[in-house]
Parts: sequence; structure tokens; C-alpha cells
Amino acid sequence: MLSHFSVTQNPESNFISDDKKREYKMTKLTIVANITANADNIDLVKSELLKLIDITRAEPGCINYDLHQDNENPAHFLFYENWSSRELWQNHMGNQHLLDYLAATEGAVDEFIVSEMTPVA
Repeated sequence: MLSHFSVTQNPESNFISDDKKREYKMTKLTIVANITANADNIDLVKSELLKLIDITRAEPGCINYDLHQDNENPAHFLFYENWSSRELWQNHMGNQHLLDYLAATEGAVDEFIVSEMTPVA
């Protein structure tokens, strides 16, 4: 499905009770997505990432979807996202506009790491 990214999760997630897992599904989810473009494809990747913003912000459950570019390394992009639930974020991950992004940037992205985070305070 999503060929050039990986998702990091808490290694303790396998030890969480079913009740706690149900509670997490109802909790706001923060996503930090780090995308590193190949040096010769920075403009392509940036333009394709920009296309995702408005359509994603209009999706159910999207609280914010903010794109950043590293001041020292222009090939490094970061999405800071908040979703009302993990389920709605997972729906987002299967949407056509993300598949279109992956097709358009195939071979242009060196690394795509997604971290799922739960607010603690």
C-alpha cells in the first residue's frame, strides 16, 4: 500500500489491555511524519506535499495538518498532525490523494517515517 514509509509505534503497545486500546481509539492522536526528499527532487516532493494540505484538512477528524520544511536541510519536511481518533487517521492513510502522492513521488523520497503519538499532558 504505502511503499516508502514506515510507522513507529510504542513497543509496549502489545502489552496494553483491550480496555485501554478502546480508550486510545477515542483519544486524540498526534502524528509526526518526517519526509526526506532525494536532493534532486526537493521541489517535486514539496509541490506534491503541498497538494495534500487542503484536501486533508477537510477530512473528518483532522484537527490540524501542518507542513514544515527544515531551515538547514531543505530536503527534510515534517508534517505535524492531530486527529480526533486513530480510526479517522487510518481512514486518511487509505485515501486516494495519499496514493496519488506516493505514485507522484515514487523514487523521489529517501525516507518517510511516521510516528503515532498520544498526548500525555
